[in-house]
Amino acid sequence: MANIYDSQRIGKLIFIIISAVIISIFLIVSNNLIEELSHQERIRMEIWADATKRLANADENTDFDYLLSIIQRNNSIPVLVEDGQGNILNHRNFDLPVKGEEETLIFSELSSKNQEYLNDKLKSLRNSSNMIVLDIDADNRQYIYYEDSIVLTRLSYYPYIQLGVMIVIALIIFSAILYTKRAEQNRVWVGLSKETAHQLGTPISSLMAWTQLLEAYGVENDVVKEIDKDVHRLSVIADRFSKIGSKPELQLEYLNDTIGRSLEYMRSRVSGKVNIIMDLSDDDHGVMLSVPLFEWVMENLTKNAVDAMDGAGTITIRTLADHQRVAIEVSDTGKGILRKNFKNVFHPGFTTKKRGWGLGLTLVKRIIEEYHEGKIFVKESEIGRGTTFRIELPSPKNDR
Repeated sequence: MANIYDSQRIGKLIFIIISAVIISIFLIVSNNLIEELSHQERIRMEIWADATKRLANADENTDFDYLLSIIQRNNSIPVLVEDGQGNILNHRNFDLPVKGEEETLIFSELSSKNQEYLNDKLKSLRNSSNMIVLDIDADNRQYIYYEDSIVLTRLSYYPYIQLGVMIVIALIIFSAILYTKRAEQNRVWVGLSKETAHQLGTPISSLMAWTQLLEAYGVENDVVKEIDKDVHRLSVIADRFSKIGSKPELQLEYLNDTIGRSLEYMRSRVSGKVNIIMDLSDDDHGVMLSVPLFEWVMENLTKNAVDAMDGAGTITIRTLADHQRVAIEVSDTGKGILRKNFKNVFHPGFTTKKRGWGLGLTLVKRIIEEYHEGKIFVKESEIGRGTTFRIELPSPKNDR
């Protein structure tokens, strides 16, 4: 039988791959756009540098108005002009800390705080690629340093902001799909459980009547008792299924007694090669339980252990308690579980057996966590040596 859990994992992987491809395409397009804008700003700065050079070498035939208009039209790109000796000759479009001096282009006329600010800017810009060498003449070389404009800087952050938004949206969609799917599975599961309980009701009632009739016909009492045990067992199973999907009524029960009763049926049904050891704590705290559902949990874990051992080995059930919680550990000497599957074993459809639906441990987890507000997990496991499942339940204050 195909593993349902593997199909679910493949579906999740396909969703992640498609999302990653869409995000990658978006980032590539955005980065290309930013690179193109950066290239355009470089061209604008080269034009600005050429206008500055021509203005420095101007003669009577120079169109001053045209060159000045080019220089003055740069009102968005922060730029510094340096003489190569660390002296700032000109600056434009910087957000100076001391306001009111933005139009003062002569460095020496600026306040000391603004001079310090521009010197720091110059030091940082020297480590960037935003630099243009300006050869005024054979003996005069200047350097133009510029920052990305505010628009380009904001655009460079925009893809990552949008990426974050896309990831959040993808996670919301993914969570919504999972929630819808789980809700649908829950409805199917509850409906199937209720219908199973309903369908079992009629034949069970009939079998109960037949056992009384067999006794009246003089059938051996031992035979009638064994049949009656199995009919009672069917009645218990139907009652368990009827409780799925509705909040069960919890009552104060004591763990050692409850576990002992729940294993009576399993002891008589497992192979003689399976040794069940009960290591129960003397401190038997009371626990709020739905006995039919908790017995179902213990039977599922015990049967799971028997299957893991191929019908031969030792199952050890121990209890531990403190004032906050009560713990039950079910250990076997079976095949063991790979660490990567410690959580997967509780997922619907996950199974390592050739037969089975992979729902037993899923049911156990639901009963313990949703109905008893406890938790269950694989405490430890070693391939070829066995596995220990641990159940933890809240302990009420009132003790026995």
